[in-house]
Amino acid sequence: MVEREVVISEAAIASRVRELGEMIRRDYAGRPLVLVGILNGAFIFTADLARAIDLPLEVDFIRVASYGKATSSSGTVTLTKDIELAIAGKEILLAEDIVDTGRTLSYLKEMLMARDPASLKICAMIDKKERREVAVTVDYAGFTGVEGFLVGYGLDCAEQYRNLPAVYRLLKP
Repeated sequence: MVEREVVISEAAIASRVRELGEMIRRDYAGRPLVLVGILNGAFIFTADLARAIDLPLEVDFIRVASYGKATSSSGTVTLTKDIELAIAGKEILLAEDIVDTGRTLSYLKEMLMARDPASLKICAMIDKKERREVAVTVDYAGFTGVEGFLVGYGLDCAEQYRNLPAVYRLLKP
């Protein structure tokens, strides 16, 4: 097993997701919302966030690939699963596990904005700015300033470690 250290505990994640859910509920009060989770990494975060948002809510998923089995982005983003809901005129919230280079969210935001939603905002569990290459605005950030290669709570290394309940930094990837 690869050495790792906890950087965000299970309890801290649960607390912060509840706080994010409350902020989102206040900001979207009286308006239905479409929560779009970005697969595979954000599936756990999206599920927890959906339960923390006390509003009428539709949930859908989209999947893009940019890492494959590597530990760094290929620089190319490819859509592999589109959303199924029509989003024109709707309030959209993209749920992402981690914002790293910004390429994935920039690509998705441009693609989804072409479908004419009423609004499109981003909620990321981790807003990691150390390797940002493309400017993106994270409207709701769970955690910032977390460095290193991270796994757990949906985050992976070659499709491993997603099921860990906390977020860990790999010490020897």
